[in-house]
Amino acid sequence: MNSTPHPGTSVQQLAALVQALPPSCGPVRLVAVDGHAGSGKSTFAGRLAQALGGAPVLHLDDLASHEEFFGWTERLRGQVLDPFARGETARFEPYDWHLRRFTDPRPLRPAPVVLVEGVGAGRRALRSSLTLLAWMELDAETSWARGRRRDGRGLSAFWDEWTAAEMCHFAEDPSRPFADALVRQVPEGYEWREGPESTHRAAHSLTLRNGLTPPR
Repeated sequence: MNSTPHPGTSVQQLAALVQALPPSCGPVRLVAVDGHAGSGKSTFAGRLAQALGGAPVLHLDDLASHEEFFGWTERLRGQVLDPFARGETARFEPYDWHLRRFTDPRPLRPAPVVLVEGVGAGRRALRSSLTLLAWMELDAETSWARGRRRDGRGLSAFWDEWTAAEMCHFAEDPSRPFADALVRQVPEGYEWREGPESTHRAAHSLTLRNGLTPPR
């Protein structure tokens, strides 16, 4: 892996690169954005989705639950990946974290590119369905501290439980070693480095600077 960031690649160029890669799940190019909780995955996925012309974004928070922080693999496969593989519209049942129950199904069309963001998006069971895996390059302690500040003291107990579960998950099923791109927030926006798996999926640099604004 080249450890030096490549300057000057715009988000539009990155979007073009993603679109040039082959579909990975039926007609869909499935792009995963993984990283520690609080690392900025949702914001980054949203910026990339905009550059892809409004690509759909599936948030794994909608498939997880209080009882199963990381037990959503079969839900994702059955409700989303299997329909995509057949070229069909997916229908997933989002979890309501206030009501503590899954709610009515929502459609998710098999667009040319669909982003999946959340902790564990690059897990072992899903990697064969991915066109590209991006990892947010922010350490766990810094990420968790950001998340705690964002959510406030009222969710401190939840964060205690979550961080313990996240540590166990990544100890057993790490995503970063299999990332195609390592994404780091910088003052200008985001900076990309080629990930350990980048040469397996694309012959191009997957480095991005400029064109994105950092999360607030």
